[in-house]
Amino acid sequence: QVQLVESGGGLGQSGGSRRLSCLASGFSFSLYAMSWYRQAPGKERELVAAISRLGRSTNYADSVKGRFTISRDNAKNTVYLQMNSLKPEDTAVYYCNVKSDAWGELWGQGTLVTVSS
Repeated sequence: QVQLVESGGGLGQSGGSRRLSCLASGFSFSLYAMSWYRQAPGKERELVAAISRLGRSTNYADSVKGRFTISRDNAKNTVYLQMNSLKPEDTAVYYCNVKSDAWGELWGQGTLVTVSS
């Protein structure tokens, strides 16, 4: 079964840190670029960060550059999002995403991150 399962969400304070994980299964993880998106209340889903198949290339939304780091461990079929210097505006449901020309697009169930001021 092709699946993405996020974990690591929760409540944190402004200025704090949190690490999200996304465990992939059912497909050859190392063959695919991976992304993290987020959706804040009342807003559209937006791309936060993306990482290439081998982790050599990354890109970030301007709003998180210098604070968030995306990484992956292909041996563990896992992609991470390290979030530092959290702000209340980072409050959102965070989703893991993978796209395949062969079988389409896959989303995880999401994990909620809430940052209090």
